[in-house]
Amino acid sequence: MTNVPQIKIPATYMRGGTSKGVFFSLKDLPGPAQVSGVARDTLMQRVIGSPDPYGNQIDGMGGGNSSTSKTVILSKSNRAGHDVEYLFGQVSVNNAFVDWSGNCGNLTAAVGSFAISKGLVDVDRIPENGIAEVRIWQANIEQTIIAHVPILNGEVLETGDFELDGVAFPAAEIRIEFINPVADSNALFPTGNLVDKLEVPGMGTLDVTMINAGIPTVFLNAEDINYTGTELQEAVNNDPKALTMFETIRAYGALHMGLIENIEEVATWQHTPKIAFVSKPEDYTSSSGKRIKAADIDLNVRALSMGELHHAMMGTAAVAIGTAAAIPGTLINLAAGGGERNTVIFGHPSGTMKVGAEVEQNKSEWTVNKVVMSRSARVLMEGWICVPGDVF
Repeated sequence: MTNVPQIKIPATYMRGGTSKGVFFSLKDLPGPAQVSGVARDTLMQRVIGSPDPYGNQIDGMGGGNSSTSKTVILSKSNRAGHDVEYLFGQVSVNNAFVDWSGNCGNLTAAVGSFAISKGLVDVDRIPENGIAEVRIWQANIEQTIIAHVPILNGEVLETGDFELDGVAFPAAEIRIEFINPVADSNALFPTGNLVDKLEVPGMGTLDVTMINAGIPTVFLNAEDINYTGTELQEAVNNDPKALTMFETIRAYGALHMGLIENIEEVATWQHTPKIAFVSKPEDYTSSSGKRIKAADIDLNVRALSMGELHHAMMGTAAVAIGTAAAIPGTLINLAAGGGERNTVIFGHPSGTMKVGAEVEQNKSEWTVNKVVMSRSARVLMEGWICVPGDVF
């Protein structure tokens, strides 16, 4: 047996929204991992503790679920009008791959804070007190995001009284703007329809809204799959048949959206598309025991990430929800009561969330100018991450 010393890499462990991940400055990564490829993927997996056949990621920084199995790589941007750019890697818990096909809207909330603290934002753009506007280029999806980060005495303010359902403690509010959150290479509605008939073997035909805002997402009605839309995690995640059903629908949705060319490819596209089911507002008790009243929300939404029902709501899926809610005729809009709206409050397993969207219609084409939501972020630990020296 060869004994190889561990290597130490500067890193910061952060919470962003309802997710956690390991953040790196690109320049701090070992040379082979500073470029995309096998070396980088292998390093990110070892950092998180994947693949783990036990599903717990005990030998890494992951927490055994999609919300904590994440990495972020940042660098100063050379792109005009941007301060920083970053890549997001969704690390599979059980399998040996990292999905770079999409973004994490929750961890986006931590990107501006990390960028400021690591000197990636010019000091003349950071006020002594007030709000720093960090202009971010999201490299996975090639889109602009603006983070409004609170500053106190020249440093990022992390503590405060902003409460975010799905997070146990309050923190400082960070407002996030997703600018034109549809990639130039994609259509907002890939089929051109607000609602499609999706044929799924063994299930028949389902009404779905498929949208490319924030992250490719397939929405369907809860009642069409015998759910109420008020379910919590255990109702879905403890049901293997349900998980198989959702993965099958997601696979055929991916095929219909043009994200994959054959069904088999979906095994390596776990991060996208997302799948979510929606329903009209209804009372329920959240996972924390908080009572959510139908009168306080516009609709209920439950979304799956990496094969399981998410404990709250992915930030990128919230972008899709806000966008679809603003466009009359989508399943999201109809569940919320129909008509025109620029904000929506939806219920999720941990509580509620508000998101706003600015959309425009030109003849039959819809465009999204921006989507806005508030999150929070906090440094949990910073120093060095240690990995075995033979990781490459």
